[in-house]
Amino acid sequence: MLARLESRTPPLAALAVAILAVSTSAVLVRWSTAPSVVLAFYRVLLTTLLVAPFLLTRYRGEFAQFQPRDLLVATLTGAALALHFAAYFESLAWTSVAASVTLVQSQPLFVAVGAALVLGERIGTRKALGIAVAVLGIVAMSAAEFLSGAAVAGSRPLYGNALAVLGAVMAAIYVLVGRSLRQRVALVPYVLVVYTACTITLLVVALVDGQQLTGYGRREWLIFLAMAVGPGLFGHTVVNWALEHVESSVVSVSLLGEPVGATVLALVFLGEAPGVTTVLGGVVVLFGIYVTSSARA
Repeated sequence: MLARLESRTPPLAALAVAILAVSTSAVLVRWSTAPSVVLAFYRVLLTTLLVAPFLLTRYRGEFAQFQPRDLLVATLTGAALALHFAAYFESLAWTSVAASVTLVQSQPLFVAVGAALVLGERIGTRKALGIAVAVLGIVAMSAAEFLSGAAVAGSRPLYGNALAVLGAVMAAIYVLVGRSLRQRVALVPYVLVVYTACTITLLVVALVDGQQLTGYGRREWLIFLAMAVGPGLFGHTVVNWALEHVESSVVSVSLLGEPVGATVLALVFLGEAPGVTTVLGGVVVLFGIYVTSSARA
C-alpha cells in the first residue's frame, strides 16, 4: 500500500503539503506551555512511533542492510537534528515567529559553507553573493528587533535570533552528514534510525536539565500529537521522501515557503504582526537563501 501511494504521489504536490505542514510548527510551539526540550522530545518520539510500523511491515530487509558505519552516521545526524529542534523551539520564546522561522531556514547558507570546508566544494561567485546578502539581512533583522523591541514572546530578541541561527547550523549539519547516506538507504529505515537517535538525545538533555516529562494535560498531549503528525510525519518525513525524487536545490528553495506560511499563521492565530523592518530584513534573508540555493544546482 505504501509503495502504491509513493508511486502515485506527484513529488512537487507532496512537497507543497510538507511546506504547509512544517509552517504550523511555530504556532503549535507558541500554544504549548511545556518546556521547549520536552515539546521537541515528544514531537520526535511520537513521530518515531508513527513511522515504526512501516519498518516492521515492508522495510525490515533494508534495515538489516545497515552497515555499522552507516548506523553511526545516522546516529550523529539524529543528534544534530535534536539540537536543531531544541534551539529552534527555545528561540520562539524570545523572538518573533517571523524572525525565528526565517533565521532557522538559513541552513542552506551553512550547508554551502560546510560543503566547501568539509567536502571541498567550490563556493563560486553567485553562491558567495547569496551568502553575503543573507548575512546582511540577518544582521539587519536582528538589529531592527533589538532597537524596536519587536519581539512578541520575549524581551531578548538577540538571544532568540542567536538560538534560531544555532538551529540553522544544526540543521545544516543534519543535511551534510545525512546527504550521502540517504542515497544508499531507504527512507523509512533512515528516518527511523535518525528519529530514534534524536529522541534519545532530547531525552538525555531533558533529564540533565531536570525537566518534568509527565503530568501534562490533555491539551498539551494534543499539541504533542499535532506536532508529530503535522510537522513531523507530513512535514520532515515527506521532505526526506521528496529528496529522492526532486533535486536538492528545488527542495531547499521550496523550504523558503515555511517562513511565509508561519508568519501568516502567526498573524491569524496569534495576532502577531511583524514589524516593517523585520519583514524587510526577512525578505533580504530569503533572497540571499534563494540565490545560494539556486547556485547549488
